[in-house]
Amino acid sequence: MAPSVADLKETTVPAPADLKAKPQGLAYPFYYPYYDHNEKFPPTELFEHSDPGAQADPAKPNLLNANVTTRNISPYLGTEISGVQISSLSKEGLNELALFAAERKVLLFRDQDFKDIGPERQIEIARHFGPIQRHPTSGNVQNFPEFHVVYRDPEHDILRRPNRTSGVQWHSDISYEKQPPSTTFFFILDQPSVGGDTLFLSQVEAYNRLSPEFRKRLEGLRAVHSAVEQAEFSRQRGGVVRREPVETEHPLVRRHPLTGERALYVNSGFTRRIVGYNKEESDNLLNFLFDHQAKGADFHIRANYHPGTVVVWDNRVTAHSATVDFDNTFRRHAVRLTPQAEVPIPA
Repeated sequence: MAPSVADLKETTVPAPADLKAKPQGLAYPFYYPYYDHNEKFPPTELFEHSDPGAQADPAKPNLLNANVTTRNISPYLGTEISGVQISSLSKEGLNELALFAAERKVLLFRDQDFKDIGPERQIEIARHFGPIQRHPTSGNVQNFPEFHVVYRDPEHDILRRPNRTSGVQWHSDISYEKQPPSTTFFFILDQPSVGGDTLFLSQVEAYNRLSPEFRKRLEGLRAVHSAVEQAEFSRQRGGVVRREPVETEHPLVRRHPLTGERALYVNSGFTRRIVGYNKEESDNLLNFLFDHQAKGADFHIRANYHPGTVVVWDNRVTAHSATVDFDNTFRRHAVRLTPQAEVPIPA
């Protein structure tokens, strides 16, 4: 049985070994990051995936009814949605959500009750879109490894690194998996009054901005996405590695199974080298693409978080970055559910 709202706000969980005792004043201590060095996951196995958006009514009557208001943030990505609860959507409504996320890339649902419906219901909704990835190194929730907990306070501040001038790190979540994620859920539990937004970019528009001749150059190329550095970073700080890191080849340009759109599929967080290229050649091309993504402010948006916001995005056609722009005396606490999808389809 799912815990009640009172349980979520008051249940205590043993503090993880590499964090200090659970701080006072947590709005949702149930979701405090949990680390168990004895928790181990087997290697992931390939599975058949059918995108639920393929079953959606293109008119989206269950998601975008007459009571719903929407506002596009950018022509290329990002739509704010008010007047509908994700927790109340039928199967048909969730199918339409998958299609809308594919079309608009990033959806910001306002005034949601999602954080209060309990972990089992949250997981049930996210699982509609695919098996949920269990992260090998991040904090999760005790007995609920499906949750990826994003937590920062004065005692837990790994995002602010002293050897970097900026905290921006563009990435597509866990792109090293054989079957990376699609429709992804992220909800805020506690936040500073200003700052802590998330930057998103459209990998579709990043691809479209390239010249036709340059796009031809990318056809057929594959790149290695690696979890090795992520695992090593966790080990070096005494953290967990629940599954040995993998390296996987993916096409540099992938095609979305619902929209047919072509999108770049590289990111500076996990993409390491182009298959068959010498190191200098690979570095030169990848660095150009990373720079192109990072400088494309006209195909970026900045997603902000009001209380009750749930952001849903399609990891196949976006990249994103945290913004570490708030003083570390403030707490930022959020949770991600990351359903996995198909093996990337070459464009």
